[in-house]
Amino acid sequence: MVLAFLLTISLYLTIRAWLESGYLGKGSKNFMNEKQTICVLPELQLWHPDIKPFFMNPSPLECSSVEENWIYTTNGSYHISEAALQKHRDVLCEYTPLHRGKDDFEVKRGTSKKGSAVKVKLETDMFLARCVGSDGGTYSNVHSSIAYKEELHKKPHRKPQQMNVLMFGLDSTSRLTWIRNLPRTHDYVTSQLGAVVMEGYNIVGDGTPQALLPILTGHNEMELPEARKGFDNASFVDGHPWIWKELKDNGYVTQWGEDGAAFGTFTYRMLGFKEQPVDHYMRTFYLSAEDMYYRNKPYCMGSVPRHVNMLNWIREFYRMYPDQPKFSFLFHSELSHDVHSMSRLIDQDLKDLIWDLDQEGHLDNTLLILMADHGARFQSMRQTEQGKFEERLPYLSLRFPPKFLRSHPDVAANLQKNSKRLSTPYDLHATFQQLLNFNRSQTDPRAKSFMTEIPKSRTCAEAGVEPHWCSCLQWQRISSSDYIIHKTAAELVKAINSFSSKHRHMCAELRLHNITSAARFIATEDVLRFKKSLDEDGRLADLSDDMSVSDVLYQIAIGTEPNQATYEGIVTHHTHSNTFTVSYRQISRTNRYGDQPHCVQKKHPHLRPFCFCTKQM
Repeated sequence: MVLAFLLTISLYLTIRAWLESGYLGKGSKNFMNEKQTICVLPELQLWHPDIKPFFMNPSPLECSSVEENWIYTTNGSYHISEAALQKHRDVLCEYTPLHRGKDDFEVKRGTSKKGSAVKVKLETDMFLARCVGSDGGTYSNVHSSIAYKEELHKKPHRKPQQMNVLMFGLDSTSRLTWIRNLPRTHDYVTSQLGAVVMEGYNIVGDGTPQALLPILTGHNEMELPEARKGFDNASFVDGHPWIWKELKDNGYVTQWGEDGAAFGTFTYRMLGFKEQPVDHYMRTFYLSAEDMYYRNKPYCMGSVPRHVNMLNWIREFYRMYPDQPKFSFLFHSELSHDVHSMSRLIDQDLKDLIWDLDQEGHLDNTLLILMADHGARFQSMRQTEQGKFEERLPYLSLRFPPKFLRSHPDVAANLQKNSKRLSTPYDLHATFQQLLNFNRSQTDPRAKSFMTEIPKSRTCAEAGVEPHWCSCLQWQRISSSDYIIHKTAAELVKAINSFSSKHRHMCAELRLHNITSAARFIATEDVLRFKKSLDEDGRLADLSDDMSVSDVLYQIAIGTEPNQATYEGIVTHHTHSNTFTVSYRQISRTNRYGDQPHCVQKKHPHLRPFCFCTKQM
C-alpha cells in the first residue's frame, strides 16, 4: 500500500515537471485537466492554418443526370420501376443470381431467368439484371439486396436484454476530419441522439487490418495465425476468433461488407475467408460491380451513388429482420481514402439513414457506432505536425439506447468519463463481449469495455499501444544535424534494406537522402518503476516488460533514394551497449509507392512499402 502511494506521488511529480518545464511543447495539455491523468494529448484545432488548405467542397455527384435505374429492391424482391414501364412500355428482364464461389476471390453466376413480371423474389443478395424495353431501350446493372432466408427468420426473436449492433466506418478519417466533413451526421448523432465521441480513441497499428482485427477479434495481427499471402503455413482467416461467431451463437443475424474488393481488409495481403463469414456478406457484390464501374459516371451505379447503395443495404437488413437480434458492420473507403474532402458527399445520406432507422424505431434497441480506422496516412496533410497526430486519433462515437442508459446510469456516467480518456480498438471488442454477457469479467488486461470506467491513470503500454502510435507520448525535438540522429537514421535505412535483402536481385538497395525531422522520448525512472509495479498485477502490455531507463526512443522521418520515398520510424538506442533496435511494425512509409514494388506485389505483398524494383515498368 505504501509502495503504491509512493509510486503515485512519483508519477504525479514527473508529469507536473513535464507540464511546468514546457517539455510537452506548445499546444499540449493535460487531457483531463487533472494531474493524475497520465495520457497527455496535443490540443488540436479543428481548422488549424496548416490544415485548412487541404479541405474544399467537392463537386456534386452526377448520378441523377442519367436515366433512373429500371430496377430497385425491397423486402427480398426486385421490382421494375414504374418510370421504366411508362417510358419503355413492355419490359423484359433477365435475372441472374450471383453466388459466392469457392473462396473470397470467386463469383459464380446462377441460372438466369427471363420474364416480364414487375416483382420477382430474390434467390441471392446479389444479382445481375439485364432488361430490354419494347421501344429498344436497354438496361444492365449489378444490384445488392437482402434476400429472404427462411432459416434466419426461424431464429428466436430478440430477448429484452439483447441489443442490436450497427457499426458504420469510414477509411482514413480522423476525429476532426469527420467533424469537418460530416457535420450534419456528427451534430445529429451527438446533439439529437446523445452519442458520445471518444476523444482519446487511439490506433494500435498501421493501416485498416490493424484497426479492424482488434475490434472484431480482440487480437492484433501478430497474435493471430499466419494468414499473409506468400508466407509459410499461411491459412485462411476463418479460424480467427471473430466476434460475429459469438454473436451468431447467441442468435444474432450478421452482416458485414466493405467496398474496394481489390483492396479488401482481409484479402489484399491476406488469404481472406474460405467460407462465407456472416449471414449477409457484400464482397460478392463488389467483385462483380467493380468490373462495371467504367460504364457509369464517377462514384455511381447507374442513377444511384455507390455509397448510397451501401447505406441502402443496411436499411434493407434492418427491415428484413425487425424482430431478430442483429449485428451489422459496413466499412466505406471509396470517398474517404484518397481525397480529404470527398467524404463530404456522404454526410447527408448517412444522416438520412440514421434518421430513418430512428423514426422506424430500430435505434430503440441498437448500439449505434460510427467509427474510422485511422486518420490520413498518405495525403499531404500527413506531412504536417497536426496531421501526424490526427492519423493516430480516428473518429469513434457510441450511442446506446436511451432506455438502456436510464436503467444503467453507471454506464451513462462511464461513457462521459471515458470520452476524455485513452481508449483503443481493443476496448470496442471488450464492449461487444460485455453486451453478450453483461457480468462477463474481462481477461485481456489491455481491453476495457466502454461501459466500464477506463482508469484515469491508463498508459499506452497498459492499453497495448506501442510508442510509435501513442498520441500520449511527448517528443522532444532534436536537430537533424545531431550526430546521434544521423546514426539513428542510418540504422533505420539499414533495417528497411534488411526486409528486402533476400530479394536483392529484384529490389534495389535504398540510400539515405535526407532527414526531415527527429524527436526523442526518454522514459524517466519514475514512470518505468510505476509501469513495472502495475505489471506485477498483470495489467502491463508485454511490449514494456523489458524497457529500462537505459533505452532512448527516437522518432525519425527520412527520405530515401532511388525510390524517392519518405519513411517514419521508431529506433531504440540501448545506451549501455550503444546498440540500436528497429522493429518492422514501427516503420511507416508516408508517401505512395504506386507501381514501384510491382515485382513483389503478388508473391510478397508485405514488401510493398520497402521494395523499389530494379526493373521499373
